[in-house]
Amino acid sequence: MSLFDDTRLDDPAALQAADHLLRRLAMAGARVRAELEASEDVLSGLTSDGFRPRAVVAVGRDARLVRAVLEPVCPVPFLAWPGPGLPGWTGPLDLVVVLGGASEDLDAISATGEAVRRGCGLMVAAPPDSPVVVASAGLRHAIRLPSQSDDQLAAAVAVLQALHQMELGPEVDHKSVAAVLDDVAIECSPNNDVASNPAKDLALVLADALPLVWGGSVLAARAARRVVEAIRLASGRPALAADAGHLLPVLNQPPRDLFADPFDKPEDLRPALVILDDGVEEVAEQRRKLEAKAEAHDVRVHTVTQANGTDIARYAALTQHGRYAAAYLGLGLGRYGTATDSDPFEQGNPSEDPAW
Repeated sequence: MSLFDDTRLDDPAALQAADHLLRRLAMAGARVRAELEASEDVLSGLTSDGFRPRAVVAVGRDARLVRAVLEPVCPVPFLAWPGPGLPGWTGPLDLVVVLGGASEDLDAISATGEAVRRGCGLMVAAPPDSPVVVASAGLRHAIRLPSQSDDQLAAAVAVLQALHQMELGPEVDHKSVAAVLDDVAIECSPNNDVASNPAKDLALVLADALPLVWGGSVLAARAARRVVEAIRLASGRPALAADAGHLLPVLNQPPRDLFADPFDKPEDLRPALVILDDGVEEVAEQRRKLEAKAEAHDVRVHTVTQANGTDIARYAALTQHGRYAAAYLGLGLGRYGTATDSDPFEQGNPSEDPAW
């Protein structure tokens, strides 16, 4: 197992090796703005027109993120469908929302084709020449949001904005989402040294640990899964996102041996608990139980807090903090600029998401 070298976090040559990842993270806010600007013509004329679908079915990348935002307030039933195809009951009275990427997603293409065949209402967020958009050609009145990148979050924000204007979801305020992503980029910039960079600080916590990431609310739990995906890809190590009931037994650790040689068995990782706090008070009791168990068993606890802004803005900030930390963890492990170089932000398809 690779050993973590904290000097790499502020080393110009090492940071240059990870520049492609850090630059992508820094441009997240710009991608959200570009997505909404490209969809401006479509969104400007989009209203409910007095029509309310019987149900909304979301398919594709981050369909469950859309569900997590909408489900508490959506006035009609909402379903995130893993595919392929559509539920048997879906028909002309229903709205199908497909979040597709530039790459071929067979489940999203299948759902789009099925929506066309059944005459459903259809909203597609994908690059204009993508297979999903091609599959939607049979419906003249489909709502097509032209994605400008392969950024899942940016596409989801555009879809949420469209659903808000159709009176099916809450206000999104994409400008605040972009602004909070910019704020995270400034805080976690590679130009900030370890002492003043929260993402580098979290990377140090995870340097010799098995990450256990917990988010109590529905959206924070979704962010925890995204952060864990990034940590796994960046470090090549195990990481776990789960609810409190599943994490509490993992925190039952033997006392830390203060005299143990950390280089003797570097593969024996001790857990570290990362709490993603989005300010939802209803989960405070679960958090207290986790913190108490961690303290009793000498497990380090690190909290990332984002309690301000809309639901989606808080989700974006928590996820982005974790992704920056994953990038710095991979950097410290020497995984960039070498044969083991990996991208912790490459886009997978929904079937690879453990939440499906």
